[in-house]
Amino acid sequence: MRNHNQPTDYDLIKQFVGGNKSAIEQLINRHKNKVYTYIYYTVKDSALADDIFQDTFIKVVKTLEKGNYSDNGKFVSWVSRIAHNLIVDHFRKAKKENTVSDDDTEWSIFNTKRLAEDSIEDEMIKEQIYSDVRKLVEFLPAEQREIVMLRHYMGLSFQEIAEQTGVSINTALGRMRYAVLNMRKISEQKKMVLSIY
Repeated sequence: MRNHNQPTDYDLIKQFVGGNKSAIEQLINRHKNKVYTYIYYTVKDSALADDIFQDTFIKVVKTLEKGNYSDNGKFVSWVSRIAHNLIVDHFRKAKKENTVSDDDTEWSIFNTKRLAEDSIEDEMIKEQIYSDVRKLVEFLPAEQREIVMLRHYMGLSFQEIAEQTGVSINTALGRMRYAVLNMRKISEQKKMVLSIY
């Protein structure tokens, strides 16, 4: 729930367009975890995720500076669409150049200073759960995996997911349902306990 003293995304966009350069920093900080997590879970490479994250927000800033963004209360959805398109562009280009890397290095984005507010013990437990969930998501078919990431890591509505992936809402809901059933089945098979408390 948003603190009423906090400016909305739209307020920050207006401030930034009006010349307050620190407003964009606030906006990026507000959404960076969701956006970065979505990118990282899609590309599975920390260096590439860093690059795409940076390119995403460079594009966001340029679009805002040009006045080409019309607010419809869906800033995060818009940013995720930019990130999604940049990811697709990267893989298309890599496929053309035949340079897609198989390097599946395991690097935890949760072990960073931006989550330092939690105690070390909380952080370790959360990291283990995130790691387990990430492993479960990996077992899902690509279509189900994408829905899970857009819904739970980007916080998009099923309407937004349907628009972004080019499927009907019923298809998006169906994929999510099957993803949850699959993840539950896999976690039972692997005897994973996915609870912080």
